[in-house]
Amino acid sequence: MQSYSSRHSRHMSDIVPPEVRPKPAVPAKPPNVGAPSPSSPFPPQGLGVGGGGISAPPPSAIPVPIGSHGGSHSVGHGIGHSVSHAGSHAAPHSGGHGHGGSHSSSGGSTLLGYIGIDTIIEQMRKKTMKTGFDFNIMVVGHSGLGKSTLVNTLFKSQVSRRSAGWARDEKIPKTVEIKAVSHVIEEGGVKMKLTVVDTPGFGDQINNDNCWEPISKYINEQYEKFLKEEVNITRKKRIPDTRVHCCLYFISPTGHSLRQLDTEFMKRLSHSVNIIPVIAKADTLTIEERQEFKQRVRKELEMSGIEFYPQKEFDDDMEDKSDNDKIREAMPFAVVGSDKEYQVNGKRVLGRKTAWGIVEVENPNHCEFAQLRDFLIRSHLQDLKEVTHNIHYETYRAKRLNENGGLHPISSADTQESNL
Repeated sequence: MQSYSSRHSRHMSDIVPPEVRPKPAVPAKPPNVGAPSPSSPFPPQGLGVGGGGISAPPPSAIPVPIGSHGGSHSVGHGIGHSVSHAGSHAAPHSGGHGHGGSHSSSGGSTLLGYIGIDTIIEQMRKKTMKTGFDFNIMVVGHSGLGKSTLVNTLFKSQVSRRSAGWARDEKIPKTVEIKAVSHVIEEGGVKMKLTVVDTPGFGDQINNDNCWEPISKYINEQYEKFLKEEVNITRKKRIPDTRVHCCLYFISPTGHSLRQLDTEFMKRLSHSVNIIPVIAKADTLTIEERQEFKQRVRKELEMSGIEFYPQKEFDDDMEDKSDNDKIREAMPFAVVGSDKEYQVNGKRVLGRKTAWGIVEVENPNHCEFAQLRDFLIRSHLQDLKEVTHNIHYETYRAKRLNENGGLHPISSADTQESNL
């Protein structure tokens, strides 16, 4: 008759998972990587496991299978019978009580040591810094609203059309023109090719019928140019992006209501470009007038069915919705632009000097320029580009391909001609 100890040891050998092997070598963590985070999957050393009060061995001494199961028993049956689960059951036991098939957990697999997945963000950052960014912004509004000045103030450099050789005796054009000026600006090692598209002549005529058509045509031409590059048999490694990512529409600070031209323009172009309405030269309004005018403009845009950026339907989650709701409630931003500096309380500030004081451009108590800048550049610049590519460009692309039954690949000669 076999002794109890021999039977017990054979029973234990039957249920030990086949994955338990001699301790593997754990790679040393690179010196430039910080200490483990508090959410590390390994239990702290010396912590009692199960009802027996036995301390768990260090993580490196617990071989854990890494696979499709996303988790495992943290300690084998050899240490008491109270077993803690890291997320789900490990691979099937040799005795046949395991679950077949893949059984994953949202917690992810427990790692035996440092891999380096967290460096992917740094790799992406380095690659993007080498290639740089493109950002194309269009400014629309009639003459005298400070469009060029505001763009210069936004990017703190002379990037507008007027700064690139505009003459003060230049006559107002008889029709709407499209003029694009590109600059490469750099900050903190990050390069961005900024293209400012101006629309001189818009709204300046006695008869402004259909004055938005040249602007709509230009926007669609940039989509067409990008589409032709995409359908080429031999595509460029990086397709030049001249698509308009953002359109700043300047509203006159009348204090009354939107003009019919304002409503018509935004209604016709809101489905092909990201429109951000701004109230220009807000220092001509009192604080009370400004608030009333903003509310009236929002109400008129809503009644006309005009959707400006950020559109409610493109909110990704509740966090996005919460952030964007605050922005939508503050729009249209009432702004003041200036590229001149003045001394205020011992500090140099951008502002406009008047007979009764200095209007500080970046002071939130004076105007909403800082909110516009933070929204446009610091929080939503990448999203503007993504909405342009994934929504507006895709809408144009689907329409074109449906119309033609598909675009034929174009020759290199056609490509060279379109780039001229």
